[in-house]
Amino acid sequence: MLIIGEKLSIIAKRVREAMLKKDKGPIQEIATRQWKEGSGMIDANIGPAEDGGEDLMQWMVTTIQEVVPLPVCLDTTNFSAVEAGLKVHNNQWGRPLINSTSNDPERFPMMEIAAKYNAQIIGLTVGKGGLPADAEERAGIAAEIMGRAMEFGIPLEDLYLDPLVLQVATSQDHALHVVKAIKMFQEMNDPAMKTVVGLSNISNGCPKTLRPILNKYYFVMLMDAGLSSAIADAHEMAEAMQEKKIIDDVLSGKTISDAAKMTEIKKTMDIFMNKTLYAHSYLEM
Repeated sequence: MLIIGEKLSIIAKRVREAMLKKDKGPIQEIATRQWKEGSGMIDANIGPAEDGGEDLMQWMVTTIQEVVPLPVCLDTTNFSAVEAGLKVHNNQWGRPLINSTSNDPERFPMMEIAAKYNAQIIGLTVGKGGLPADAEERAGIAAEIMGRAMEFGIPLEDLYLDPLVLQVATSQDHALHVVKAIKMFQEMNDPAMKTVVGLSNISNGCPKTLRPILNKYYFVMLMDAGLSSAIADAHEMAEAMQEKKIIDDVLSGKTISDAAKMTEIKKTMDIFMNKTLYAHSYLEM
């Protein structure tokens, strides 16, 4: 399981300020922590970066790789910034990953860049028409992305399919659609297609105390479905791996000694399986 450390995102105030000031300290501190916590790749999310994106992405890639011997996931919709980042990426630490292309024609140039620089790429299963309705629609979009990748000369083993995790607070039924899509994607090629999710999307909009619980248990659910990788908090994922056995025990009907933990697992998994409706207070009900 590849964990792509998610903490270097322009959405975070501290990271955004460091990017604006070109202050290496916070960026390198966060990157180092994610590496030590188990990340196998670092996500560098600079947002749309319409002004100065090329320089910013190059600075991010070199700043990260000065202290961390890992490849970087270049996360932006700015094509020029992605290409600039690939030019300075130290492939000694592994091949870079582009985040992302999709079934929207405006995002097809990302595939051209991936082929040119022998980079891996994420294919987000969404098109210009809007969000996919279910697992089957995600699989249909995935098939089109796979075909297009081959047209651009990208080996399918370099393509990660992303089934698009949505907020459980507002799109609860999609939690199961994503699980089903992960399984379907693996059946669309031999060897099985690689898969990736933006894991913390599942808990967006939820209370801060609930977010790690939702993230960890959903991760275990996706891992059991065959997930290959996740853009996630490496510390939370390490905890999820430590708790996996007791989670699996509870799901198989076994009783564990920690009654409170057992209730937490059952109630959370019931949310993901649509057995109960999500509410911010679901653990208290």
